[in-house]
Amino acid sequence: MSMDETIARINELSRKQKSGGLTDSEREEQSRLRQIYLAAIRKSFRAQLDQIEIVDDDKDKKPLH
Repeated sequence: MSMDETIARINELSRKQKSGGLTDSEREEQSRLRQIYLAAIRKSFRAQLDQIEIVDDDKDKKPLH
């Protein structure tokens, strides 16, 4: 399942939850999909942070971590 499909399914389940409620299996699916989504966001953010370099006054590049 692509990330776009994952987000679409999360949104679909959210709308259903607001309108009438979810079954137990749908709640489990929603929780699992949210965890997948959050893991992808964290991975992407970590990759962005890993690309940051600090340049000091002497123009020496140093990694952020």
